Amino acid sequence: MNLHNPKIPVQTIDLRLFFEEYDEKLPQLSILRTDVTDEQISGNKWYKLKYNLTEAKKKNLPILTFGGAFSNHIAATAAAGEKYGVKTIGVIRGEEHLPLNSTLQKAKNQGMELFYLSRTAYRNKYAEEVLTTLKSKFGAFHLVPEGGSNQLALKGVQEMLSDDTVGFDYIVLASGTGGTTAGLYLAKQKNQKLISIPVLKGANWMPDEIKQLTDVDLDNSIQFYYNYHFGGYAKINNDLIAFANNFFEKTNIPLDLIYTTKALCGLFDLIDKKYFSPSDKILFVHTGGLQGNEGLKVQKQIDLKC
Repeated sequence: MNLHNPKIPVQTIDLRLFFEEYDEKLPQLSILRTDVTDEQISGNKWYKLKYNLTEAKKKNLPILTFGGAFSNHIAATAAAGEKYGVKTIGVIRGEEHLPLNSTLQKAKNQGMELFYLSRTAYRNKYAEEVLTTLKSKFGAFHLVPEGGSNQLALKGVQEMLSDDTVGFDYIVLASGTGGTTAGLYLAKQKNQKLISIPVLKGANWMPDEIKQLTDVDLDNSIQFYYNYHFGGYAKINNDLIAFANNFFEKTNIPLDLIYTTKALCGLFDLIDKKYFSPSDKILFVHTGGLQGNEGLKVQKQIDLKC
């Protein structure tokens, strides 16, 4: 199965829209728009899934993976499985609630078989006991971890960078499970610096995770900034919502609240603190995940414009 990568647009942003009273010359900011590459398998998820799909197809096995009730990864895996003829199984955290929410209903409509694990069992989802139970129920399967980060994912993520991205001094992105950060660390030019902004609270383990995924020692070309999680994974507040709405109104670029908005807030704070020089060219990676906004609108009744 030969899967072709979509073209990723690179969109330049006028930072003067956001730093109107800034006295000094601003660096150049561009956005790697992986969010627009596919309506359903958008963002970094396509690249994480690409070679996992190929492997599952080659072995004639279903993909089994994990996620929460509004998971971007579950949504993308179901859509990719339907599109490329690979059976998918989604192991969902928590109990089944009917009617299904929009994410899970769509995944089911796309052929994904849903299976629920209690939150206690889910915390130990990779334990041999749990995996044995899943194998006894579903038979052999190709396992893709929650978030999609494995060695096959890294191979795909490296293809997010191209000739269009070699001229940038910095690459900045949100980090969750670390797979996209690890792949971009391997793919970036030697002179490029990578800035990871974890969206999980207490993510000091992230450098070790990147090292384990890449199997290389990290050098000082990668930096981690841990203070932009806004309270923890999937935690949001009014400032975050206001930032996303303002950015959308000025650029017409929608942001997801769980990953991209937090990282972009962090980047803007670093710009405001003069972390970058005026001559620097920054590439910010929009990792998609926009379908997750619908879940937040339902759960938290937020006024999000994008």
